[in-house]
Amino acid sequence: MGALAAGFWGFVGGASLLVGALVGVYAGASKRTIATVMALGAGVLISSVAFELMDEAYQLGGFDASALGLLLGAVAFFLADRAVNRRGGARRKNPADKQGDSASAIAIGALMDGIPESAAIGISLLDGGNISAALVAAVFLSNVPEGLSSASGMKQAGRSTAHILGLWIGVTLVSALAALLGYYFLAGASEDVIALIQAFAAGAILTMLASTMMPEAYEEGGEVVGIVTAAGFLLSFVLSHLE
Repeated sequence: MGALAAGFWGFVGGASLLVGALVGVYAGASKRTIATVMALGAGVLISSVAFELMDEAYQLGGFDASALGLLLGAVAFFLADRAVNRRGGARRKNPADKQGDSASAIAIGALMDGIPESAAIGISLLDGGNISAALVAAVFLSNVPEGLSSASGMKQAGRSTAHILGLWIGVTLVSALAALLGYYFLAGASEDVIALIQAFAAGAILTMLASTMMPEAYEEGGEVVGIVTAAGFLLSFVLSHLE
């Protein structure tokens, strides 16, 4: 049951990619609106990385496991991000780019962003733990602008609605699978291993925020995104302390 619960909550977090894609295909949104949502999601994720992932990793495995995991996650995301960028997925969150010819790179980039987040959701349920509302909210809010902006760009490039939605349905299902597998393979693992993996996810998410999400939010939204990011941080902080 625990693995199924992890998969379900991973699906809830990943489904926001599909929600964003639906809005991008059928309604659209201004670049400033997308940037605002992106900034809010960034703030929520920063708080979740600090207070949900890294704090728990430190409590489970101490400084060594949490520090090593964080650095490994950061390096892994950096290397994967460079590979995706070379294939055309560098600005997968930006609606201004017509990315129809790089759909596979967009999907890989979305998975690269989302798998650590979804795996973190699954890990949070280990040892009978309760689902973190703050973490699920963080993943949900961070995924909406990516689905929205990428779908908008693909639509502008002439991709069919069926192709666009099929792509994001697939990414959503893989996100759910990542959460399920994160729980399944780590159930019964030592606290040091769980801490290492949890910190790995934190490092990957933090590097994603610094290299893609926050710069593009500022580029399209201007100085106000700083305030929105702080508001997102506060929202996640409050949610994590109400649980």
